[in-house]
Amino acid sequence: MEYKALDKQVLVVAVEGGIGDWACYIGAVAGKNHEREFMEVAKHGTKLPRQIAELLFPEWERYRWRE
Repeated sequence: MEYKALDKQVLVVAVEGGIGDWACYIGAVAGKNHEREFMEVAKHGTKLPRQIAELLFPEWERYRWRE
């Protein structure tokens, strides 16, 4: 997993699946501790469209996108 803060209270998280695929999720957080908060976004965030995810995490393009 890898995360990026778009704002103090908005995180995006790239998540690798078990079969070499990936997806990206976005969510609002309290902004107090991103090291802890990113896991909640990975579990409960809103899935981003592939085109946006690839702009944010271009190095993940080598994996297959999770539909």
